[in-house]
Amino acid sequence: MSIVETVIGLVLLVLLSNLINHYFKYIPVSLIQIALGTLAALIFNVKIDLESSWFLLLFIAPLLYNDGRKFPKEELWKLKGAIFNNAIILVFITMIIGGYLIHLIIPALPLPVGIALAAILAPTDPVAVHSISKQVKLPDSILHLVSGESLINDASGLIGFKYAVMVAVTGYFSLKTAVVELFYFGIVGFISGFVLITIVVLIIEWLIVKGFNDVVFNTVLQLCVPFIIYLLTEESFHASGVIAVVVAGVVFASKRNSFIRIQPEINIVSERMWDLIVYLLNGIMFTILGVELPVAMRGTIENEDVNTFSAIFFVFLMWLILLLIRMIWTYCYQLFTGDAREKSVKERLKVALLSGISGVRGAITMAGALTIPTQVASGEPFPERSLVLFIAAGVIILSMVAAIVVLPFISGDSALETRGGLGDLDASKVLETSSDDEEEEQPEINSNKAKLYILKTAVRSIEEQRRGGNELAVYHLILEYQFMIKRLEINEYTDDLTAAATSDEIKLHKVALRGQIKELERLRQSNQIHEKVYHKFNRSLKGQIKQADYKAKVQQEWPFPTVIESIRKFWRSISLWIGVRQDEKYGVEVRLVERSIAKAAIKSLSEYIKNPEVNEKKINREVIYHMIITYRSTIEKQKSKDEPTGGDYQEQIRKLRFISIAAQRTALQYLVEQGYINHQAAISLRQYINHEESLNLRAATLPN
Repeated sequence: MSIVETVIGLVLLVLLSNLINHYFKYIPVSLIQIALGTLAALIFNVKIDLESSWFLLLFIAPLLYNDGRKFPKEELWKLKGAIFNNAIILVFITMIIGGYLIHLIIPALPLPVGIALAAILAPTDPVAVHSISKQVKLPDSILHLVSGESLINDASGLIGFKYAVMVAVTGYFSLKTAVVELFYFGIVGFISGFVLITIVVLIIEWLIVKGFNDVVFNTVLQLCVPFIIYLLTEESFHASGVIAVVVAGVVFASKRNSFIRIQPEINIVSERMWDLIVYLLNGIMFTILGVELPVAMRGTIENEDVNTFSAIFFVFLMWLILLLIRMIWTYCYQLFTGDAREKSVKERLKVALLSGISGVRGAITMAGALTIPTQVASGEPFPERSLVLFIAAGVIILSMVAAIVVLPFISGDSALETRGGLGDLDASKVLETSSDDEEEEQPEINSNKAKLYILKTAVRSIEEQRRGGNELAVYHLILEYQFMIKRLEINEYTDDLTAAATSDEIKLHKVALRGQIKELERLRQSNQIHEKVYHKFNRSLKGQIKQADYKAKVQQEWPFPTVIESIRKFWRSISLWIGVRQDEKYGVEVRLVERSIAKAAIKSLSEYIKNPEVNEKKINREVIYHMIITYRSTIEKQKSKDEPTGGDYQEQIRKLRFISIAAQRTALQYLVEQGYINHQAAISLRQYINHEESLNLRAATLPN
């Protein structure tokens, strides 16, 4: 398979993994990507020649640079002691103790090989950690600590692995040389990253001051930075490129404010580009890991001298050793910190267990393990190479699965239980809290809740602009925002609230459908439509009732509603075209029916809500509003034979969008001033609003 076909295949698998993760949120997307990569390797015999040098350059360097840019600087400084100890001291403790225990348990593995295996398993993976944290709500202190150490421990783990393998191959080891090179790798890597990124920032500032305001050029320059710094540090200074790119990311994040204020477009475009790059690199990296798993495990399974069940037992034992070392280290470390000394033994044990389980292994472990040579200096095979690969691959999978299964029970909170963030409070209720006592700290809401409030504000601003002649444009935009609101609410609120909203939607839809059928019968009996038109709509409406009954039974919506709607619209257009070709009155009658049954649906919903036996307060008002706007949009659309694509209509859409954007900015400013969102969330939401405005401005310059 050529490199182009391989890359396209990997990207498709990444897209498929995220689609699967959308419907199975409790499974980390990284684990799905590993599974898809493994299936591709087994079914299609996909093979990738994985070399640690290009893997570190193409994947690890940009991802760690981006993590350094995004890591909270206050937390990094606050946890500097713990991060340094975990990233350096804990890694080498794991190497020595873990390696010695491995040698005792598996005598076939020489001590240097055991140390090499422990060294490559010691580093935690930042990408895997973040993937797990999306499924499980970890305490901020644990998440920041594990993420922070993941930025650095790759370098210490790889250095230890390198020397252990060298000893296993050559049989020679010099402690003095190893210590000197370790310090050289770290210090020179730090200096290299700091100096090189400072030069890059100066170049960007100089270009902007000189009037070279090409946003695309500056964005591409920023994207090239981690690759350039990694290559120069590794090839020219022979130091740690991993440490260099992490330092560069942290420094760049603190320096970029100087030119962002002058050229905010650079930040907007570069952040969106980084989102795209990280999305692809993360996914491809774990997919490649899945592709390499069969290679890593095949040798052990086919080896007659190694029992497969024993190898699986060694995987569990090795993971347990790593877990215990990490837990004991974390528990002991807490005894020497002021805050932790005040905790009870049970609380310290919980923190230690959280830290141990969340130390997930990932791609850097597999990339290093696959670089183990096949022979030693004497020409003999490397001792139990296939078993080492099997254990490394098994520990990666086991650490991820254990984190998914165990962490929700320990933390007492999972992603599915905390989607609401503030329990039953939505953004509007939060904003209604009393402001009389200004000394009370305002409750902070998450980005999704803030975005919900902003979008609902936009809907209200558009509704206020409804006039005679622009109703269709108003309803079009409201439906667009309502779709986004519905998606956010599904992701934000608990399963019980989501199920209640779905139940209300099904119930109200059936009420509207029964009203439409009743109106259809009236049109037929009054001879306003022909039998052909009647049967067409009668079949459609009764089919929708059956679909609603099915949804009510399974309490779940079809996962691809837009696909069904698109097919329905396409078939409606085809049947309308065929009908008009046969009878000119057919099109007139179809429009009459669609307009009439839409009005009947609104009337039925209104009568249902006013019914004394119906508790209006228990019905989701967003569902009612969305349905009414949908039917009103249909009525306005059927008033004209022409499709609403003319210049006047597009101009109405553009003006309404600008009004909604202004309303969103006002709402965001209110959230910031009242302290409902933090600085980072405000930046993200402001970028979202700016992006919508940029798209609208670009659309305004295009010909109609």
